[in-house]
Amino acid sequence: MIDYHLYDTRGIERGVLNLMKFEFLHPADQLVLMMDRIYRGRLTTTSGGNLSVLDENGDIWITPSGVDKGSLSRDDICRVTPEGQIFGPHRPSVEWPFHATIYKRRPDLRAVIHAHPPALVAFAAARVLPDTRLVADIHRILGPLTVVPYAMPGSQELGGLVSEAFGRGFDVALMENHGAAVGASDIFVAFMKLETFQRSASMELRARKLGAPRPLSERELGLVSRDEHLIEDAFLPGTRSSEEYEVRREMVKMIHRACRQKLFSSTLGTCSVRLDDGSFVITAQGLDLAYAEEADLVRVKDGQRERGKVPSPSAALHGKIYEKHPNMRSICEASSPNAMAFALTDSHFCPRTVPEGYAMLRQVLRAPFSALYLEQDKIVDMLSDWTPVMICENSHILACGDRLLTAFDRIEVMEATAESIVLAQEIGPLVHISDEDVEAINRAFLSG
Repeated sequence: MIDYHLYDTRGIERGVLNLMKFEFLHPADQLVLMMDRIYRGRLTTTSGGNLSVLDENGDIWITPSGVDKGSLSRDDICRVTPEGQIFGPHRPSVEWPFHATIYKRRPDLRAVIHAHPPALVAFAAARVLPDTRLVADIHRILGPLTVVPYAMPGSQELGGLVSEAFGRGFDVALMENHGAAVGASDIFVAFMKLETFQRSASMELRARKLGAPRPLSERELGLVSRDEHLIEDAFLPGTRSSEEYEVRREMVKMIHRACRQKLFSSTLGTCSVRLDDGSFVITAQGLDLAYAEEADLVRVKDGQRERGKVPSPSAALHGKIYEKHPNMRSICEASSPNAMAFALTDSHFCPRTVPEGYAMLRQVLRAPFSALYLEQDKIVDMLSDWTPVMICENSHILACGDRLLTAFDRIEVMEATAESIVLAQEIGPLVHISDEDVEAINRAFLSG
């Protein structure tokens, strides 16, 4: 039940999060909600993909076969009893045998998703696993991966192959020439894993267009488990100012917008806003960003977190940035696919593609992955009004601004510019705006 669970960077429960009371949703409603999200996120097509939930009675609730996934209703959902009786107006998905066999092999799993996200299908057709060591958070969220050999969809053979893989302890599998299968303790965690798996594949595919992606070493992956970046001390908030209420409202709107724009995913993305008293509000750790509400955000004051909540692991760094640069009032971090292509390779990012892009991004710096954990002060010192955006290698893009909209805009422009550069690889060498033109832009737009 994901609504009250909060996970730190190692996947361990850390606190309480009043997200949505998902435990009160009927299994049929859970499946409709998640299928709508999967379809809108282009993780499957009208006829593709299937989801299931195992309830306390041992019944499997599963999406139907041959029904439009873009307009699914709760009345379309099928129920299959342990004895094999089928209830509902439609036939259950042809893949229900492998759902059933997974549940038999793995009683700890209560939800299974099978879908055909385009980037993952590319890897499935090539029969190559994405390298999850490229981004530490992705490596943590997904855990170990495996490949399931090809077999006819809906066949007992496929059911046996998939359940055998899950029986060996894997929760995430790439299915050769087919798609992906994910199992989890509930349907919401399963979705977060599927979306993260697709995001990982998308990043790697774009990075390969620029050069050889650079995986993290075991030492670097181990840095994520360090506790130095966590804020343990807590304070009990008293009354809240009207400014804080307004900031929380605006942040939620922008977080949802970032999810719609594919800048954030359910698991990847952070933003914060500084208040007039020097404290700041930041996204929570483990929050499914698509469902973020005002109460889910965490206030950090004088190095302490709001009691009962756990802020993003980036909170300590954000606090240092705000202390060093009082003119910076907002920070956004995103792991969007095209911008991350530069974070995963040694390819140089130049923002001089169009005047508007340069005017917003100015100079984009790079910070090594280890600096996020071992040398935060160096990152803080590198940032300025002329260097407000930073590529944090194998992690994210960090953007600062004098307000939330500016920081968000810089993340959005960074992704759009990166996409243009990635696409241009198929055309020929890029011609960037000249130094003389840059000086003219600086005089016209940035001199103040």
